[in-house]
Amino acid sequence: MSENQVKELSDKYVFSTYSRFPVLMVKGHGCILWDSDGKKYLDFVGGLAVCILGHCHPNIVEAIREQAQRLIHVSNLYYTEPQAKLAKLLADKSFADRIFFCNSGAEANEAAIKLARKYAKEKGCRERFKIITMTNSFHGRTMATISATGQEKIQKGFEPLLPGFTYVAFNDLEALNKAIDGSTCAVMIEPIQGEGGVNCPSGRYLKDLRNVCDTHGLLLIFDEVQVGMGRTGTLFAYEGYDVQPDIMTLAKGLAGGLPIGAMLAKEDIAASLSSGSHASTFGGNPVATAAALATINTILDDRVLENCIEVGGYLFQKLGRLREKYPFIKDLRGKGLIVGMELEFDGGGIVTKCLERGILINCTMGKTLRFLPPLIVTKGEVDIMVRVLEDVFSEI
Repeated sequence: MSENQVKELSDKYVFSTYSRFPVLMVKGHGCILWDSDGKKYLDFVGGLAVCILGHCHPNIVEAIREQAQRLIHVSNLYYTEPQAKLAKLLADKSFADRIFFCNSGAEANEAAIKLARKYAKEKGCRERFKIITMTNSFHGRTMATISATGQEKIQKGFEPLLPGFTYVAFNDLEALNKAIDGSTCAVMIEPIQGEGGVNCPSGRYLKDLRNVCDTHGLLLIFDEVQVGMGRTGTLFAYEGYDVQPDIMTLAKGLAGGLPIGAMLAKEDIAASLSSGSHASTFGGNPVATAAALATINTILDDRVLENCIEVGGYLFQKLGRLREKYPFIKDLRGKGLIVGMELEFDGGGIVTKCLERGILINCTMGKTLRFLPPLIVTKGEVDIMVRVLEDVFSEI
């Protein structure tokens, strides 16, 4: 099928919920993608933080192939080996005791919202149901998760929203304290806001947030859908801030490219979701969990975290030199291999010009260029991307 035929079919039959670039991607390997004309692209989007080990990593491909030949799906009425192994691995490597599997970050966050409310009620606090989230946060596209998301543009047209969410400014502990009342049951936060513009916590903010939750008997939920799975240089972002949540959500990079989500919680909290209280037909699918096992083991065994720290620092340094040179760059934020460059103007044109030159980057919140390369990216590939970006900047 030709490129034009694919575009025509998509434009005619697929919901118009995406503004797509006029490119048909057909193949990927490592940090490189190829379109239908054979043009190469250096990928600093990584499927929006999904392709954590690059495209078609051999360990993930082999795990998928082996599992697909053996068993693809049976439902959660029965036990499966990959799911059990993945649950143990996640528990062993995190603060958590129990894992609930689903298919996306939105579903994982939906589960976390339900768990927080049900836990409060089972502890005798029936009046507690409100969850405090942050302005410029992003937690998903379901009704509950857009209600939790602190962005009006995400919510517009879907009112009335689900009640029970209060928004406060990120990094503002005073505002958080003022928002807590007798109906609050939890605080839900991204350790680093990705969609919100790569906003990082300042100083002791997350530690102080943990203390506030402990003081008021609130659950602390970390949404690590985008920043988990090694993105910040540790397997989970919370490890880098020396703070443990009560509940954590994962998705995106967890299976290296296949759809999967997970909610992790401590034993006494997880007990509130008993048999029949929550479910997911495809959650913990054997193929997806086999891919996730291969992904995590590769991250841990192949010095991927070390590469993330080293190359992430190099990327930040190189982008920092651009900031010194071009006054329209307002700020540079990030950790590991999630980096945001805030401009004085809309960044959409920069993204398009980079695409034309074979570099894939992303823009969020209108003015923030976001860099989310696979964690296997090299310094040489960073050099290539930065050279192209500087060429584009020099034309402004």
